[in-house]
Amino acid sequence: MTNKYGQTATRLGMTLATAMLLATPAMATEGMFALGSSTSQRAMGGTGVAYGFEAMSAAVNPANAANVGRQFQMGLDIFSPNRGFIRGGVDNESNSNYFPVPNLSYNHPLANGNVLNISMYGNGGMNTDYSIGALGAAPVGIDLSQMFISATYAGTSGNLSWGIAPTLAIQTFKGEGLIGFGVLGVDRDWSYGGGLKAGITYKASPTLTFGLAGQTKMYMSKFDEYATLFEGAGSYDIAASITAGIAWKAKPNLIIMADVQRIFYSGVPAISNSSAIPLPLGSVGGPGFGWDDINVLKLGMEWKANDRMTWRAGYAYSENPVGPEDVYFGVLAPGVVTHHITFGGTYAFNERNSIDFAIEHAPKNTVNGFVPAGPPPLAAPGSIYMSQTSVSVGWTHNF
Repeated sequence: MTNKYGQTATRLGMTLATAMLLATPAMATEGMFALGSSTSQRAMGGTGVAYGFEAMSAAVNPANAANVGRQFQMGLDIFSPNRGFIRGGVDNESNSNYFPVPNLSYNHPLANGNVLNISMYGNGGMNTDYSIGALGAAPVGIDLSQMFISATYAGTSGNLSWGIAPTLAIQTFKGEGLIGFGVLGVDRDWSYGGGLKAGITYKASPTLTFGLAGQTKMYMSKFDEYATLFEGAGSYDIAASITAGIAWKAKPNLIIMADVQRIFYSGVPAISNSSAIPLPLGSVGGPGFGWDDINVLKLGMEWKANDRMTWRAGYAYSENPVGPEDVYFGVLAPGVVTHHITFGGTYAFNERNSIDFAIEHAPKNTVNGFVPAGPPPLAAPGSIYMSQTSVSVGWTHNF
């Protein structure tokens, strides 16, 4: 890599990192988690815990970095959710329907045979933006964005690959029209913290690889501006998760993958506590969004048609974390989609450079319950709903 190229890549990386901090992703596809961190992962239904072939694969399993050479990746997902609530037969759709979600990663083999990987990517978030007074004021809504910066150290020992990734987490939140909940301000607040990601892969045979990866809870500083909204005076950590998977090389040019993921929303009271708890918002043990822990099943395939063209497809089923009893708060965070269909591929211009692309669609899902009919606790029968579409593009450079 020449100095000129290095300076260009550095400028591009800094620009993308800044954009990532300012991006405002809506509700991600697994409740509050993104279906995948890279364009290729999204094309394969979010699978990849047992398949490391790109720098960004360290985001799904840090052990994957050990199987990738020196590589730089960057990408952008344009995420478009359709979400809202129905009350009295009237569809109240949320505004702000397009959100940029960038990512970048650099994988660097070390002299000792191990690998260092630096990745930055949007972990997930939520957004609603209603022009009506759903909670007694207008406009009303919330905006949460989360970004991870991971430094992965990975290596191999025989058929076993391992990786560990201390991870810095940054999140930002803004709420509007929440006077009914006792939140007077509308200032954007920031929260910082971190945790650990780790994983292994085991190559059981030339055609079969198993993978296991986990993420601890990300312990975050409090949203002081929203101490009267989130349980524990503004406490809002990021949930832990664990993923196990398999990659089967069915043919020399065909790989089939299956992952199973568990997301532990119950470890974050502001997310998991019942919205019906008879305590003030913001108090210790107070109400939350009422989200349940969920399981996610992901299926994916990759078919290398020729030296230049690779095709990918996938499907994912995510349990819905929001029950009928928590639809009232769910108006602000209707993360209820369950089915996800994905497609994409990679076109290699040469041995060094390629373009990745993907499209993902989650059909509309609806949950019935009681929705706001004015300032809390006024409520009326209704429902919340969401569907999603996203288009992703990425660039991969091999050194």
